[in-house]
Amino acid sequence: MVYIALISIVVAVFFLTRFYLLKKEIKRATKQLNELNSKKTEKKIDIAYFDKDFEKLAREINDQIDFTLQAYAEKRRKENELKQAVANISHDIRTPMTSILGYIQFLESDELSSEKRTEYITIIKSGALRLKVLLEDFFELSLIESEDYPLKMEKIKLHHLLLEVLVVFYEQFNQQNLEPVLHIPEEEISIIADPSAVKRVIENLVLNAIKHSSGNVTIRLEKLHSSIKLIISNEVSQLSENDIIFLFDRFYKADKTRSEKGTGLGLSIAKSLMLKMHGKLTAELKDNELSMICEWEK
Repeated sequence: MVYIALISIVVAVFFLTRFYLLKKEIKRATKQLNELNSKKTEKKIDIAYFDKDFEKLAREINDQIDFTLQAYAEKRRKENELKQAVANISHDIRTPMTSILGYIQFLESDELSSEKRTEYITIIKSGALRLKVLLEDFFELSLIESEDYPLKMEKIKLHHLLLEVLVVFYEQFNQQNLEPVLHIPEEEISIIADPSAVKRVIENLVLNAIKHSSGNVTIRLEKLHSSIKLIISNEVSQLSENDIIFLFDRFYKADKTRSEKGTGLGLSIAKSLMLKMHGKLTAELKDNELSMICEWEK
């Protein structure tokens, strides 16, 4: 009986000690969480009393802390991106609007010649058209990035669609004295995608190449083992590796002095459409040649 009683006491002491240590560890963990939540420290939970279940709980808490920090960082990034987008669109709207209002004041003058009146009306129309394009692009990008943006995924012949788009740009290539170098296989190259979305992506990339090329434009369609690649390349004179990082950001223009060349939304729209279709759009700069690479997995 004494032996049993002794064992019972030992067991009781063991569990009481364990309970005390666990309770102490819980208080310690609570204090660490409180300090973390009150921004007194950035240190995550660590444990002094090693228990399998409590270790697992501490890992789960630390994982949640990591997730929360990542979510907070993403939230801050989105907020900063939105602020920058609002600032940029405000600037892009203000510039032509100021010009329009200024020339409207000139038109109110009774001493204005008919030639000057015609010139100022042309400038006003140009500014109004730029505003229209900017707002349409911004609205389109907002629609594309919404969760319920409609896509009609189907099998399309990419080589045929590419040629159809390039024919439309024939006159613009001529105006810029550009002759595109084409590398398009005669064999059928098909992808699963939304035809109108792919067409818009190609249009935006070709238009970007025409506007900003300082030399040749090369368009290459490749059928690889596991993917299909469309590469649109053009020579550039003022572009750095640092610019490549931001090319797909809203309103980003590598050359800030050439705002008349576009809204800065074309590449963002192309990137968003490619992501919606589970494809990729990346940019590479090599030997003063900028390449826009669209990739679809087979």
